[in-house]
Amino acid sequence: MIELKYVNSFIFSVYTGLLLIVLIFPRNSCSQPLHKKQKFNRQDTLRGSITPERAWWNVVHYNLQVVPDYTAKTIKGWNQIGFDVNSDGKNKRMQIDLQQPMKIDSIIFNKKKIKTFKRSGNVYIIDFGSYHFVSAKTALSRRHPVTLYSIYIYFSGRPREAVNPPWDGGWIWGKDAKGRPWMTAACQGLGASVWYPCKDHQSDEPDQGALIQVKVPDTLVAAANGRLYSKEDQKDGTLLWTWQVKNPINNYNIVPYIGKYVHFSDNYIGETEKNLSLDYWVLDYNLEKAKKQFGRDVKPMLKAFEYWLGTYPFYEDGFKLVESPHLGMEHQSAIAYGNHYMNGYLGSDLSGSGWGMKWDYIIVHEAGHEWFGNNITTNDIADMWVHEGFTMYSEALFIEYHWGKKAADEYVQGIRLKIFNDKPLIGPYGINQEGSNDMYNKGANLLHTIRQVINNDSIFRQILRGLNRDFYHRTINSKDVEAYFSKESGKDLSKIFDQYLRTTKIPELELKETNGSLSYRWTNCVPGFAMPVRLKNGGLWLYPTVEWKKTPFTDAMKQKAMEIDKNFYATLKAGGIFESIPPPTGMGQ
Repeated sequence: MIELKYVNSFIFSVYTGLLLIVLIFPRNSCSQPLHKKQKFNRQDTLRGSITPERAWWNVVHYNLQVVPDYTAKTIKGWNQIGFDVNSDGKNKRMQIDLQQPMKIDSIIFNKKKIKTFKRSGNVYIIDFGSYHFVSAKTALSRRHPVTLYSIYIYFSGRPREAVNPPWDGGWIWGKDAKGRPWMTAACQGLGASVWYPCKDHQSDEPDQGALIQVKVPDTLVAAANGRLYSKEDQKDGTLLWTWQVKNPINNYNIVPYIGKYVHFSDNYIGETEKNLSLDYWVLDYNLEKAKKQFGRDVKPMLKAFEYWLGTYPFYEDGFKLVESPHLGMEHQSAIAYGNHYMNGYLGSDLSGSGWGMKWDYIIVHEAGHEWFGNNITTNDIADMWVHEGFTMYSEALFIEYHWGKKAADEYVQGIRLKIFNDKPLIGPYGINQEGSNDMYNKGANLLHTIRQVINNDSIFRQILRGLNRDFYHRTINSKDVEAYFSKESGKDLSKIFDQYLRTTKIPELELKETNGSLSYRWTNCVPGFAMPVRLKNGGLWLYPTVEWKKTPFTDAMKQKAMEIDKNFYATLKAGGIFESIPPPTGMGQ
């Protein structure tokens, strides 16, 4: 085993009223909603909630080193966590997450070894005793020098091995087609604490990014998030690859990739005329395939997404695709790519419309997460629909940008067929549990329906761009997104969100003819539901509520079938002369 060396501690200083962080780095040193539990316990609460042992401190930076042993399927390393405190005082206890069978070997704080830490399942509690913490805010108010805190946590063990990554994740000990080692991790939902110690909660990202150091045999390459900081020969047959992330990053997004990679690059001039570096790390024998596939789809994807969603959120860290032994994941600035250089989703069109076969699904979908999931991150995994619904809809926006609105409409209507309405899209809070897997297809159809209600594509686009601007590099809740849509559209959309996010009911538009009038109302819906709806009948708009309303039923209207515009995710319930109207397809019953 390779001996680990201490890292120089990092020092924080204040200049001209701004808190700057200076870290002296050592020079020698598809989305996967996998939680399907039916019963929950104290460990779930410890993992999913802001406990008192989490509330008092804030992660500023991770400096993570990992040394994998491919033969033994073990890893060891350390995580230097830079943190600030939200409340001053003594007798602080810190929760650090590290899932069994991984273990903490030792902890260094303030240049001293801490002996007072105790394990409870997948959680360690560190007791700082009488040490007095002072927050940066307090120090600034007193005009004192500011020192943020640093703790080294040394760990080792045999991490959970992924069974079916990325859905049933963990550490991946794979082989490429030539039988050579190929390693990485995929741990969304399961959690980054499956392999390294951290504050494993989406609400607290390291504000100043992370340093990822990976020590591997010199026959292999180690890629990770952000930009390559250094590659150092350790004079013992190993290389230390160090990657630097400058932006906040989700814990589960921090991932090393280890294999027989080769590298090629390109650049993209974005909407702000900045130069975005494009880097690709692929297995050596796939180089020509990668150049063709990535060269075809990456720039058109970026062009479409910058138009619809706003400027790419991580110019400082670049854009990168890394070939992976699993299908794909949205690892920030280092997207895992495993679609085998095929069009569609492993060669198939998820929508059945044909439009999904014109592009590589993993490139477009996982890159969409750079805006929704990585730039905008939910505080609780219960609101994961924000990550997946918006990203699924970004596929339609990509299609619309390049092939037109009709093509995008057909794509969204196609994925509707795979909605099951088994449970609400929003899961229970505080226990690290997401909602229904419908968050993808139903989430996208919810957004498409809201787009119809807003009925102004310019406003809809500005809302998408505004979300990524106003919530830039922030963690938020579903309610924040819902309120933003209502405010910026000038329409109260709250009941629509409640209907599609918090129930499994699909609203039914009930129609009947009464004495020459067309009577209509919403049923199968939440109280107060009043979504405007457009009919295919000449583009007629109705404004139903849960109470009966009526409008003149003209001869011209009678000449055409009464159907809801297919871009609305709703059903039709007709009586009287409308009883012969076939129900719309694709309602996911």
